[in-house]
Amino acid sequence: MDATVQPFVPPAPAPRTSPPGWLEVIRIIYRNPIELWGEPSYTKPWISAAFFNERMVLANDPDFIRHILVDNARNYKMARVRQLVLRPILRDGLLTAEGEVWKRSRKAVAPVFTPRHAQGFADIMLQRSQQFCDRFDGDGSVHEIAHAMTDLTYEILSATLFSDQISTPEGDFGYRVERLLETMGRVDPLDLLKAPEWIPRLTRLRGRKVLAFFRQIVSDTMHARMELMQRDPDNAPQDFLTLLLQQHKPDGLTLGEIEDNIITFIGAGHETTARALGWTLYCLAKAPHERDLVEAEVDRVVAEEPNPVHWLEKMPYTRAAFEEAMRLYPPAPSINRAAIEEDRFRDAVIEPGTTVLVMPWILHRHRMLWDHPDAFMPSRFLPENRDSIGRFQYLPFGVGPRICIGATFALQEAVIALGVLMSRYRFDCTPKTNPWPVQKLTVQPEGGLPMRVTLRSAKPEIAA
Repeated sequence: MDATVQPFVPPAPAPRTSPPGWLEVIRIIYRNPIELWGEPSYTKPWISAAFFNERMVLANDPDFIRHILVDNARNYKMARVRQLVLRPILRDGLLTAEGEVWKRSRKAVAPVFTPRHAQGFADIMLQRSQQFCDRFDGDGSVHEIAHAMTDLTYEILSATLFSDQISTPEGDFGYRVERLLETMGRVDPLDLLKAPEWIPRLTRLRGRKVLAFFRQIVSDTMHARMELMQRDPDNAPQDFLTLLLQQHKPDGLTLGEIEDNIITFIGAGHETTARALGWTLYCLAKAPHERDLVEAEVDRVVAEEPNPVHWLEKMPYTRAAFEEAMRLYPPAPSINRAAIEEDRFRDAVIEPGTTVLVMPWILHRHRMLWDHPDAFMPSRFLPENRDSIGRFQYLPFGVGPRICIGATFALQEAVIALGVLMSRYRFDCTPKTNPWPVQKLTVQPEGGLPMRVTLRSAKPEIAA
């Protein structure tokens, strides 16, 4: 970066300088958990604390993180509060299942997400991104980009994994996803107080209708495909949906587990990429110098390289901007585990039942690990600089046995989408573009991302 250009520092909660009272803790965790953390969280290799008599360790040291999530992963299960939030939505989907159920699901879906298989989706990703761009008139009108990216990634997911045979939802899909996360994707105060699970959580009662909407989509989609597989098996698409349904056998997946995995990929599989795309466009709009570099790269590659499979490799600055946005606004800001047996790391003692937090939100902004940690600086992710970033200090997709299975898919999708969007349009902020990061499973831009979309004068054509 030009030394005369000051990097953009995007909005984020300042570390607390004094601990909140317990009533304030409940309010913060319900409203926005990333506002809870104090200055030591961003400067110490680990800290120990207690919330409502619940022992907690926050791990920031990369070696400590490796110990928890890789070397001794068998000693850690999903934390109770995390499961209370996610299981009502995803049940036994890949993100929430444990033990043998998780192993069966992981084995069932793994073939679809190998790097080679993911590359086979590149042309569809390109086509859907181009078609989506046609919805913008490019006259400088303002669009809600957070919702737009949700719709785009949903349509890419529908085309690539479900052959466009997901039962079409009525109404604004992006709004419904936001509503689901607003109502179902938060920690309820009763969870913190360890109330019995049979006591209704009022926050989640409000989300039952929208959850039922998504469940109905999945049920209709499954039954339509099963009917096609029985009636005309030769013409049934050989996609993710068919692959899952073929696993319905005594030693495979139950229909309930198949439904849970479909809702996981429809709900969580595209939402994380959508959020990261929105934050990327926002950060680039607020950092014109960086945007110029991305636009120049995009123009060159789009004009010269017709095969989108190669875009991920040939657009290193575009990828770096996306990865830097995921550093600052990690789609999954929290990884929660609970110790099964006593464990030790150096002088840290982790007693059975202790909740161990690995917080990408904090880890990615930790003063011990990053230069200018709060600044948007894509150059740190360029190939020549990547060796300085440790494997366990940057975790947008997690790490270890439960690493996100769709990481390659998501990176390829993001670079192709950015290549198409930014080759055709320029995205600018408006006076009303004042997002505030809020944790609701993913890191959401509270206030949305209203952005002005203008047709670029030097619009490159896709190479023939």
